[in-house]
Amino acid sequence: MFSYYGEKIETQLKKEYEVGHIVVPHGEQSKRFDILPELYNELLSFQLTRTDLIIALGGGVIGDLAGFVASTFLRGVKFVQIPTSLLAQVASSVGGKVAVDLPAGKNLVGAFKHPSLVLIDPLTLKTLEKRFISDGMGEVIKYGCIFDADLFQQLACYTSFDELYQDIDEIIYRCVDLKRDVVEKDLFDFNDRLAFGHTLGHAIEQYYHYEKYSHGEAISIGMVQLTRIAEAKGLTKVGTADQICDVLKIYQLPTVSHLKTSDLKQAMAVDKKNIYKKLSYVLLHAIGQSYIYPSDLTFIDEVEEV
Repeated sequence: MFSYYGEKIETQLKKEYEVGHIVVPHGEQSKRFDILPELYNELLSFQLTRTDLIIALGGGVIGDLAGFVASTFLRGVKFVQIPTSLLAQVASSVGGKVAVDLPAGKNLVGAFKHPSLVLIDPLTLKTLEKRFISDGMGEVIKYGCIFDADLFQQLACYTSFDELYQDIDEIIYRCVDLKRDVVEKDLFDFNDRLAFGHTLGHAIEQYYHYEKYSHGEAISIGMVQLTRIAEAKGLTKVGTADQICDVLKIYQLPTVSHLKTSDLKQAMAVDKKNIYKKLSYVLLHAIGQSYIYPSDLTFIDEVEEV
């Protein structure tokens, strides 16, 4: 993303400030814990102080990584989020959760570090390949599933990405507003209904070493498969999973991985929401109505594969 906007931003800032930049490749592989010393050393070479700030320009991985570095370098410096992917604009740039990955699982080392500013420009989405718009739509559809049946129905009515783009400003605003409401009520993420699909989704991402499925694709599978299990247990209205599938397919998102549930349990066991060997599954009564259901890993034994 630096090649599109970085030089322009740097040129503008240099009129008033001293500016340096670090370019990190996009993709989950760049969110490794072991990349941190290299980044800290770069900041030392810039002679960055606590009176300066870090700007995260890019997608969700860059925002998470830069935010975690900002939360830990010199015990914390200010940072600004300029998210350029749809997923980052509607989800990861807002709320103050920043993290890096360990080999055992995703986002296992992190902090709560709110940015001083989040600057969202939907025009940056025009530089993205369609797959990255689909990726972000996984998170947008999630908002409709857990909170907003009207948003879900709106997303079900589009027949093309061109139609979606016409309303993208409104959609981004709605998602950010929904997340704002959640964060204000639950700052430290103890009853996070925004994690719908993530417990399975993160495990799927890790199984493939973050190479086969993007985050939005993995949580799309997680939302559908978890809802199918909940339907079988009588915890969710029958037909809800099919409704989610129908909307996901509009945006070219997957709904099944064909992975054995037994292969995913190891990653799920170290999920950061696993407290006293209990996971807080986010389930739906129906579209737009979500709730927390405490259970353990046996919850997914209803099916052999997802």
